[in-house]
Amino acid sequence: MALNSLASIENWPVPTAAAGVVRADGTVLGTHGPAGQRFPLASVTKPLAAYAVLVAYEEGAIELDEPAGPTGSTVRHLLAHTSGLAFDEHRVTAPPGERRLYSNAGFEQLGDHVAKATDIPFAEYLRQAVLEPLGMASTSLEGTRSPAKDGVSTVEDLLRFAAEVQAPRLLDPRTVAEATLTVHYPGTKGVLPGYGHHNPNDWGLGFEIRDGKSPHWTGGSSSPRTFGHFGQAGTFLWVDPDARTACVALTDRAFGPWAVEAWPVFTDAVLADSV
Repeated sequence: MALNSLASIENWPVPTAAAGVVRADGTVLGTHGPAGQRFPLASVTKPLAAYAVLVAYEEGAIELDEPAGPTGSTVRHLLAHTSGLAFDEHRVTAPPGERRLYSNAGFEQLGDHVAKATDIPFAEYLRQAVLEPLGMASTSLEGTRSPAKDGVSTVEDLLRFAAEVQAPRLLDPRTVAEATLTVHYPGTKGVLPGYGHHNPNDWGLGFEIRDGKSPHWTGGSSSPRTFGHFGQAGTFLWVDPDARTACVALTDRAFGPWAVEAWPVFTDAVLADSV
């Protein structure tokens, strides 16, 4: 089955783009572009890393409310971007739980915490806990191996992950619902990178929750329960649980005004096409 809406990525001002859509039952409704090509994910790495952290939690290696990161912070704070760490520096700028400070440094400290608890390098733990079981053979952490931004993957692999998040096999569905549908530290305000200040700026555990944010990178017809992540590499993954549909798009052009303009229109077309 092919979705006509996916072909609109050919109109995006990018050298290369690939996209795909998968249902909650794992049915791939369609792909367009080089779905097997590996692209840098940037921050779309974070949901993959968060899933590995949650596996470590369910295995009993860590607890969500144990100390991790800055003084007073926990694993939960780090996952929900409320540890107080700065964006890209291991520097504390606010008390834990007070503000939604989107932080790459926080996810790097999460990776270090899990590696220490399991005695397995985080990139390897991610492979064993998430990538290998889901058949994501083309996905890995590379470069400096930051759990925040150094993932590389394909549309085909990320559709496998998006199917897993919708119908979990690796985790208890209640754990996934807590990560994707439950706002942690509700009422917390902060900046959504690329989209400005939001009050509240709602997040789950490693997944951004759309709720009433405007402007937003998903569509006007996306349900408030939509969750996912986008990356500065011009990449995104969203899941709309009301539509029982998930979409992945990967490009080789950095996020910018082109994406702010193109992504919501594309998302609305995909949702309309997937009914």
